[in-house]
Amino acid sequence: MKKIGITGSLASGKSTASKILAKYKGPLFSADEIVNKLYKKVSFQKIICKNFKISKKHNIKKTLRKKILHDRTTIKKLEKIIHPLVRKEMNKFFIKNRTKRFIFFEIPLLIESKLMKFFDLIIFIKANKKIRLKRFKKKGGSSRLFNVLNNKQIKDNLKVKFCDHVIVNENNLMILKKDLLDIFEKYE
Repeated sequence: MKKIGITGSLASGKSTASKILAKYKGPLFSADEIVNKLYKKVSFQKIICKNFKISKKHNIKKTLRKKILHDRTTIKKLEKIIHPLVRKEMNKFFIKNRTKRFIFFEIPLLIESKLMKFFDLIIFIKANKKIRLKRFKKKGGSSRLFNVLNNKQIKDNLKVKFCDHVIVNENNLMILKKDLLDIFEKYE
């Protein structure tokens, strides 16, 4: 069994790449999906509202985005709440799927969270900043929020030093799929 981490910069196409690998090679754990599920839980909403002084009447995610733009320490405080919960789910996923040949973990802040030793292989999904900004805005994000989140991440040239494979995702899905599946010919 190989534990494979998939990471990359903001809006680089990690989720798309992860879904391709999961379709052809094995089960996928998505940190982003876990976070989205957390926000739907009433108990989590209460914790966030209490810690960030948010009224339950407001859209929690939208209010947090505004707070992040006005106070950069908000994101660190938020990560201290979210990351342990995500890691707990990661461990459950690992235990459940430990008999599979490949298991995939899509973790946007894999390098920043110093999780490299947990994985047998790390794949870095890369795209230039203009393309990533365009993708981020297409999903409803703003340029300002993109820059705040992007600047929080370690730069690509430093991240790739911790990765076994780098996939440039600036073309179409067919090229991305081929590049990803080619990696696994070495491990079959």
